[in-house]
Amino acid sequence: MTDSPTDLRSAFRSGRITPTAGLAPGFAQTNLIAVPEDWAYDVLLFTQRNPKPCPVLDVGDVGSRTTTLAQGVDITTDLPLYRVWKDGELADETADVSALWRDDLVAFHIGCSFTFEHPVAAAGVPLRHVEQGSNVPMYVTNRDCRPAGRVSGPMVVSMRPVPEHQVALAAAISARMPAVHGGPVHIGDPAELGIADLAAPDFGDPVTFAPGDVPMFWACGVTPQAAVMASRLPFAITHAPGYMLITDTPDSEYVLEVPDAH
Repeated sequence: MTDSPTDLRSAFRSGRITPTAGLAPGFAQTNLIAVPEDWAYDVLLFTQRNPKPCPVLDVGDVGSRTTTLAQGVDITTDLPLYRVWKDGELADETADVSALWRDDLVAFHIGCSFTFEHPVAAAGVPLRHVEQGSNVPMYVTNRDCRPAGRVSGPMVVSMRPVPEHQVALAAAISARMPAVHGGPVHIGDPAELGIADLAAPDFGDPVTFAPGDVPMFWACGVTPQAAVMASRLPFAITHAPGYMLITDTPDSEYVLEVPDAH
């Protein structure tokens, strides 16, 4: 039996640490970035100007540890792994940030491509990182996001190898879910994104291709973390890449309805 979102969040609160790809299929997952209130407007503007990598699903009140996306959640304990940033540098990676939480923090919950993996897999498209029990590979690209106030940085992408004959299918399914990054931003040659070696991701784990696989790249919610580094935010708490908040929201809520052609 598949663990429910509530069961999984409870397990993470108790110390279980695992990437969340493939967990609680049918429920949306989100990226987390929490910043001081005096940086929140710049971050909000950055997400609005860069909706492909940073689609916002919820923004918390100042100091709040909850979100409407998950009942009874404590966002300082209920993700499997977090990162703590100081002056744009990674200061810590930990499974519990409750002692580090501040009353002036504003949390942004950003759509995650793990959400569209369930319908993609249900259509018969293999997910190599799930098959191989690894984290999805993520890469910093040569594509700059549109700056906003003090916040700027490059777009980060996640990569999934897909059999060539199923590339169009994976693209079409994900394109119907713009709230969780939508369709791919690039298919094929990674060099066009400034990626020198697919075997050396900036975040996550390398994944093994099967014969005939083509690399597909989606905008990624780790982009705000690249902006934290580039903009040298004085303090931030984020999820660790690939270790997401599992929400109670069905992924079907983020699927655009296709108009009837007749």
